[in-house]
Amino acid sequence: MEAPKELVKLENIQKSFNQNNVLKGVSLEINESEVISIIGGNGAGKSTLMKILTGVYKTDEGTIEIGGEKIISYNPSIAHDKGIYLVPQEPLLFPNMTVEQNLTVGFNKRKVEVREKAKSLIDQLGWNLDLNRFALSLSIAEQQQVEIIKGLLRDAKVLILDEPTSSLTFSETESLFKLIEKLKASGVGIFYITHRLDEVFQISTHAVILRDGKVTLKGNIKEFTKEMLIKGLLPIDSDHNVSGSFNKKACDRNNEEPILKVQNLCGDGFKDINFNVYKGEVVGLAGLLGAGRTEIAEAIYGINKAKSGKVYLNGKDITDLSANETIESGLSYIPEDRFLNGIFSISSVSSNVTLQVIKKHRFFLDKKFEKSITDEYVDKLRIKISSHEDEIKSLSGGNQQKVVIARILSTHPKLIIMDEPTRGIDAAARSDIYSIITQLKEQGFSILLISSDLEEIERISDRIYAIYRGTCNVCLGFDEINATNVMSAAFGTYKGSEKYA
Repeated sequence: MEAPKELVKLENIQKSFNQNNVLKGVSLEINESEVISIIGGNGAGKSTLMKILTGVYKTDEGTIEIGGEKIISYNPSIAHDKGIYLVPQEPLLFPNMTVEQNLTVGFNKRKVEVREKAKSLIDQLGWNLDLNRFALSLSIAEQQQVEIIKGLLRDAKVLILDEPTSSLTFSETESLFKLIEKLKASGVGIFYITHRLDEVFQISTHAVILRDGKVTLKGNIKEFTKEMLIKGLLPIDSDHNVSGSFNKKACDRNNEEPILKVQNLCGDGFKDINFNVYKGEVVGLAGLLGAGRTEIAEAIYGINKAKSGKVYLNGKDITDLSANETIESGLSYIPEDRFLNGIFSISSVSSNVTLQVIKKHRFFLDKKFEKSITDEYVDKLRIKISSHEDEIKSLSGGNQQKVVIARILSTHPKLIIMDEPTRGIDAAARSDIYSIITQLKEQGFSILLISSDLEEIERISDRIYAIYRGTCNVCLGFDEINATNVMSAAFGTYKGSEKYA
């Protein structure tokens, strides 16, 4: 029997952004008729690797071979010419163009020919997609369908599908899988990026685990179980419980009323969310990118309205309050994107620290009061500045984050939602943020922590609720928190007890 033809070979691929080593010598190959599932946690390097394969990024070191030819000069146009196409996770459509116009843009073929082929593909898939609709009127699932059709229209030899089923219904997913089987039979190679391990075993011929920029496991899918894949995702020596590092303790909450009570909360990207947060504890929301954690936080805080369900803070219904009213009630939020939503970049450190408390001084700006507040928190949080009047954008990422925390603390909240509080900051600043969180807990503050960092959420949280595909699928108590359980819960494979305290 003739050996399958090699389509792509990546050898020792390395890529850094500033001081961040994202890929650390990745080697990977795909042959005709193979479906290789690429699995990894947030920040593992999956998307970066695929962007190198599609010519969006240039590799720092390593080689790319396509069809046995070593590629020297490479860009997205060459990648398309070589038959490599990426269907992105986030749809990139022109909103004021029709579905047909979005499909035909960039094609050299006659539009009638492309239209007929698109209709044929849509019929094969059984999708209800009108070519004459404008993209802005499409749902996210329909936009995802258009992106998939765009890839299939190009007769790709290597098709990259990045979380293609994240917005599809069960029947739409089944149709896609049938088409993948047809493509596989015709010799197309498919890289399939997913967090859904059931899908891996359903459609893959091979699996690859990426962790911290390296391939930790790869081989024929028949060689693996779900448990083996989960183990490959975990850091080395991660099975120990490290609760004591942050003075964590199990508490009897049977006779205590929660600070925050979330009941049957439903909204865009999540449904039937139930959990409690008690005084003086850190509750983690674990999950993979796109699981719905930030959407839940924004609904609790009042940035986006929930479709149904209730949120109570100290027994008070705050479900339909605006963000400003929520702050007045004692709930504060540190957003995921610090630069976009957390700071006022051209304003001073002092203005950023005191912005929310100064609103109470309606007529005159009390400079003495502003200075005392800023001094208090610069000292407490060890914020490194040369002057109160420094523009906040001149500070390091860690010090910017401390300023955001200072502004929140100045309002004396009962509970703080921290969404990715150490995102984009260095190790020293990260350690400072951890110390601040520990101090806040000891002072009686309650914290709802959202983090994509497995070690971070494992070490800091007293309890962890795992969010998987928009639902709260498990609660890990104090004694159950370890890396294996957190990772398994995030991927929807946890088999331990399920408690909602």
